[in-house]
Amino acid sequence: MAVNFGLGHVLIKAHSYRRTILTIGIIFNVLLLGYFKYADFFIENYNWIFDQNLDLLYLALPLGISFITFQQIAYLVDIYRGEITHSKLSSYMIFSTFFPQLIAGPIVNHKDVMQDYEDPAKKRINLENVSKGSFIFLIGLVKKIVIADTFALWVTDGFNNYESLTFTEAWFVIIAYTVQLYFDFSGYCDMAIGLALMFNVRIPINFNSPYKARNIPDFWRRWHMTLNRFLTRYVYFPLGGSRKGEWFTMLNILIVFFISGFWHGAGWTFIIWGMLHGVASVIVRLFIKYGRIQLPYLVAWFMTFLFIILARVYFRSSSVEQAHHLFGTLFSPNLASLKAFISTPSAIFADAAAIEVWGYALNTPFILIGSLLVTLAICFFAKNSIQLLERFRFNWLHIWYIQLLAIILLATIFYVKKSSVFIYFNF
Repeated sequence: MAVNFGLGHVLIKAHSYRRTILTIGIIFNVLLLGYFKYADFFIENYNWIFDQNLDLLYLALPLGISFITFQQIAYLVDIYRGEITHSKLSSYMIFSTFFPQLIAGPIVNHKDVMQDYEDPAKKRINLENVSKGSFIFLIGLVKKIVIADTFALWVTDGFNNYESLTFTEAWFVIIAYTVQLYFDFSGYCDMAIGLALMFNVRIPINFNSPYKARNIPDFWRRWHMTLNRFLTRYVYFPLGGSRKGEWFTMLNILIVFFISGFWHGAGWTFIIWGMLHGVASVIVRLFIKYGRIQLPYLVAWFMTFLFIILARVYFRSSSVEQAHHLFGTLFSPNLASLKAFISTPSAIFADAAAIEVWGYALNTPFILIGSLLVTLAICFFAKNSIQLLERFRFNWLHIWYIQLLAIILLATIFYVKKSSVFIYFNF
């Protein structure tokens, strides 16, 4: 914070060497992120390539460093571009440490929130904002505790026993992971928006029904929207965007998705996942430009959703080998495994079997299939939390909604014993 604020202050005042100052700032932030997050990744690959045995550092990852790094780089670039003409230390410190979005986003630009931070009227309690904030915060908490953490049991069991998964179990596990990630991240986004709103601060929307997307670019306009905005504005456009011809445009898209994948995690699985999305985005761009037909809505949606599910195998796997083994299982159809999955409890989900809901163990066919169908229906057909927030009025109906959510949440916490981990804390 001290270095970035100092460099930003110098950039505002400077009339020469501004590009050099900005470059120093970007390198400083990237090196910090690179040291803490990627040092062991580079050492492992150096040892593998050169047959060496250097010791790993096993550095603890500072909370939120990936998000904070991008936020600080955007701050310096915006000053360089003249979009920020003054910066007060107290406001900058709030901007850098505002806790609702500090650890897992959204990635907030200075101009997004500074007016709220500095407006005297926003420093008084606003009961309407408190009620709206509580409403969407509670929605997010239910998404996280009730839905995402339940699916986490099945996903963790499945990936821990990936070599024993049947064809049907493998498909259940990767679709369950897609659901888990959806409700984990959207729940966190809801909670961040709700907490900020309680303080009269409106942070950017970061999640907008991404599983309704009909192609991969549309998906990224809906999923982690502020990351997409950052990469577009601070990487894609400076590289030339689409101004230098078709080949450079496709190259720039691939570079952006390489950075996105590597930003999510220090491993080849994340890089492959990012590049798969990059290649898919290029194909969609070429199809839109040169294709002679337009795919029906349901066909385009199904192909997009199927691609998202399959690409997530790399995102979740601990190694490329594990991902490839899972793909082998996923594409080895077995009717007997489907009959067994429907008729008998699955032995793979051992940890889930120890938990019961309404007398049903969490590894029984009724719970497994029913939970997946209900949650997918919510993703595809229900209004998202931002739409619900826009319609929120402080009336008895919404008070009833809040009480119902609280009852579901408390019942889950007290009667369903399971751990709770935020997936995006790892990134």
